Amino acid sequence: MAVGVALTVLSALPAAAQQQDAQLWTQINTNVPLTDGVRVTLEQIARFSDRQDGLYQTEFGALLGIKAAKGIELGVGYRKVGAHNGNTGADEDRIRQQVVGTFGGFTTRFRVDERFNPRGSEIGFRVRPLLRYNQRLGTGKWALFVSHESFLLPNSTRWGQRSGYERMRNIVGVVVPIGKLMTADVGYLNQFRPGRGDARAQMDHALNLQLTINLQGEVFPHLND
Repeated sequence: MAVGVALTVLSALPAAAQQQDAQLWTQINTNVPLTDGVRVTLEQIARFSDRQDGLYQTEFGALLGIKAAKGIELGVGYRKVGAHNGNTGADEDRIRQQVVGTFGGFTTRFRVDERFNPRGSEIGFRVRPLLRYNQRLGTGKWALFVSHESFLLPNSTRWGQRSGYERMRNIVGVVVPIGKLMTADVGYLNQFRPGRGDARAQMDHALNLQLTINLQGEVFPHLND
């Protein structure tokens, strides 16, 4: 089933992009349980690009997750985003709110970001619905997964955000257990941004590596960012 879902998602990608880039995305998430229904996730992200001369983006943040019901978690968090090398964007502060639902092999996340940019006083809002399917392999923690995420921008700002459908991200990969407390997501990430205004369409092909550390051995919803 997972292979069929992956083929369906990948077949929906635009057939040709005007610009393409090879990238490497890395992330480390550390889940720290505070109580039975509350946790903090500490996040570190580094992304590398051929077109942008190596390391082009870093993100450091924390997310507070609260269990609202069986299979439902509410979250609120902050991230500091840094631009490096060929990345012409400004450093940003971001606040986000999200709802995560787990239903068998399916996990959904509905996230809203508020972007604060030093080049202007307006707040850029961003809506990010995500769907992920995990197909377990045997009785252990190994699994195949496929995910899709869309980025919808409800408003424009003078510092550069433009309203409309901004991008999609699709990932297909495998979950690899590492001991009792860690798992790694290893996969192929395809990101497509349609051409808007004078900007050309952009397609990124990335090796996606994410390490998740669950302190105390507790298992939490497993999603890529």
